[in-house]
Amino acid sequence: MNFGVASMTAPLRRVALRRPDLRDADPTRWHYGPTFDFEKAEADHAAFVRLLEAEGIHILWIDGNTDIADAVFTYDASLMTPTGAVLMSPGKALRRGEEALHAAFYETHGIPVIGSIEGTARMEAGDTLWLAPDLLAAGRGYRTNAKGIAQLTAILAAQGIGVEAFDLPCYMGEAACLHLMSLVSLVDTRTALVCEPLLPVALRQRMEALGYTLLAAPYDEFQTSGTLSTNILALAPGRCVMVDGIPKTRAVLEDAGIDVAVFSGDALCIGCEGGPTCLTRPILRDAL
Repeated sequence: MNFGVASMTAPLRRVALRRPDLRDADPTRWHYGPTFDFEKAEADHAAFVRLLEAEGIHILWIDGNTDIADAVFTYDASLMTPTGAVLMSPGKALRRGEEALHAAFYETHGIPVIGSIEGTARMEAGDTLWLAPDLLAAGRGYRTNAKGIAQLTAILAAQGIGVEAFDLPCYMGEAACLHLMSLVSLVDTRTALVCEPLLPVALRQRMEALGYTLLAAPYDEFQTSGTLSTNILALAPGRCVMVDGIPKTRAVLEDAGIDVAVFSGDALCIGCEGGPTCLTRPILRDAL
């Protein structure tokens, strides 16, 4: 098949991106930071695209008109599974309806949609994490509620995939973006970079029981980067992409044997609260 994902680190073959449409974005309305600049953000995104292309990853584009500036962060509005996509229901009110762009994309490419989060349920895919091919972690916080997790649990049960929920900290409050994937990124098959001070205890214990090695990200860089230091995209086991300018965190990864590529993300990633994982909707990863 030309789709299917059940891992955070298996070799990435196909990915859906969306070109940034940020010229008219109001930074105050969208909670963007002082480094946001729409022209530089476009250049940042182009550099990221070139990096993925150099890795031989097939890029698909999510098109369609929208006034949702955050739609450039394609990870959140749908979740790919081994048998098709699940449409999310964003918890950030300004992103409601973004899932329709993803629905149209999947129809165009002949990829089945196997379910959707509906009603008052809320869920963003940034609050999900594949711990094993048959186990998905879900973060319950400001962007994802218990109803959303319950609906996703029912959808994935038909595939024999379990979902385990973990409560997220308040941290910087409801307006800020703090997903489960803000606190933990898998960088190798059984290695994860984590923000130790904010990591849910139960999640830490679960990952250790599954045999994960946890690398502690320097907390000062987590804070100064606006949580982006731990937002790492795995291209393959032990091969990752991160935002440039976070040297101590990069050193932690490289000291653990992780191969790290970087791109400039000041205007787009740090400025708009979304890292390299957020910019991608993985469509196909190899089975491990």
